[in-house]
Amino acid sequence: MKSNQTQKDFLHNEFLVEEDLLDLILYNDDFNTFDFVIKSLVNLCKHEVIQAEQCAHLVHYTGKCGVKRGRFHDLRPICEALLERGLTAKIE
Repeated sequence: MKSNQTQKDFLHNEFLVEEDLLDLILYNDDFNTFDFVIKSLVNLCKHEVIQAEQCAHLVHYTGKCGVKRGRFHDLRPICEALLERGLTAKIE
């Protein structure tokens, strides 16, 4: 960093980027199988299998899990695809 002002600008810009990030939350339901949820997370969220398995277990035991973090315009198509598959998801 060249100056204190540049460092402040960098920190301020980094903070603004963090504010823009949202979470795609997957909620538990009583009808989708673990395998279906895992395959959906791998295909749509680009999770590794182990990550998808962990998220599926968190959803099952805690009721919900943040499965992806990003900007709204990036999360929206994934959320819609999860909903189309019969899963319960929401961007928060």
